[in-house]
Amino acid sequence: MVGHSSTRQRLVVAFVSFVLATAATVVAAASSTGPASDAGARPAGGFPRPPEPPKEHALRLGVSYGDTLTWKSDDGLAAALNDAVGLGTTWIRVDLSWNNIQPDSPRTYQWQRFDRIVKAARERNLDILATVAYTPAWARAESCTGHRPTCPPADPRKFAAFAKLAALRYAPQGVHTWEVWNEPNLPQFWYPKPDAKAYTTLLGSTAAALREADPTAYVLMGGLAAVGTWESIKYVSHLDFLDQVCRLGGNKVVDALSYHPYAWPQLPHDGKVFTEISSAGENLVGVAERHGTPGMPVWLTETGAPTNGPGNPAADEKSRAENITHVSEEFQARIATDTVPTAAKDKYVAAAFWFAHQDTATGSDKSHSKYYGLRRYDGSAKPAFAALRAAIEEYAKKQPR
Repeated sequence: MVGHSSTRQRLVVAFVSFVLATAATVVAAASSTGPASDAGARPAGGFPRPPEPPKEHALRLGVSYGDTLTWKSDDGLAAALNDAVGLGTTWIRVDLSWNNIQPDSPRTYQWQRFDRIVKAARERNLDILATVAYTPAWARAESCTGHRPTCPPADPRKFAAFAKLAALRYAPQGVHTWEVWNEPNLPQFWYPKPDAKAYTTLLGSTAAALREADPTAYVLMGGLAAVGTWESIKYVSHLDFLDQVCRLGGNKVVDALSYHPYAWPQLPHDGKVFTEISSAGENLVGVAERHGTPGMPVWLTETGAPTNGPGNPAADEKSRAENITHVSEEFQARIATDTVPTAAKDKYVAAAFWFAHQDTATGSDKSHSKYYGLRRYDGSAKPAFAALRAAIEEYAKKQPR
């Protein structure tokens, strides 16, 4: 989500090319089936076969929790996941943060932090999309300033090694779907500024490591923030960043794209960021096709709207002041209602996750990033909770039995 990455040592072109070529070779030798109908088999030798254009499919629906579940009590974790079930979703997206599991040294692990999430999710028959990301202090480059787990790792091979251990641990428990990093096209998440070459190196080595541990691993590119290229604040648009990654072959080591289309203050069906999935003149599916992977599925691993923020009255359907920072709770509910059919209408969209489950501030803190929840900080439900549940129920009624 927009609103939440040490200067990396520059790699010489020959070294980057070698790393990418090695990663691609390892990936090609691996076998992965992934979720049915989303990707073709991986033939021995050469890149994975590009996925076939999507056919009619049931949309995977889920809740995106970020890094909140790790820190909840057992009762809080149970309540949060019971909400996912109560909404009618069957997936959760949660951070598997390297910084959480190995915060202190390369020799110690705190797997129990994620173990309990996996156990609680599987008890409720919830599938898990694990976002593997974020660097512990000991693995960051020396030039990474401050407490910034969003700095990329100094050595991407160490990150890949962590991902491999995670897959070895959790694949036997039913976790096979992985997202590699989060919003790498924003400086907030790839500090100090986005670097498509460095990210593609990380992506290639990590995808290979995941599939070495679990031949059925299904790998998503890190969720791209729907922003414009804005040099003064170091934003790189989702389309520009994807094009750069594809030029380096990154699209050929993943099974699907991941995208964060926050359309507010428009409704999703009116929002440009949704048309840029597959129907706008320049769009994500088209970029991937231009670089050799036609019909690439797109997972919307975050979407939603905040109900608090600095300045300006909240936007609603009738009143939208300039420089909007948030929407009314009633309009958030309308956005929730519209999200499901809008996502389902695009044949390339394979999944949609609402961000977030619950607000993380009381209201006095005006950082809009803390107010995307379906529930308020005190646990009470916003209108969007019932609206999203009703939209999911309506969608389910239309699916073949």
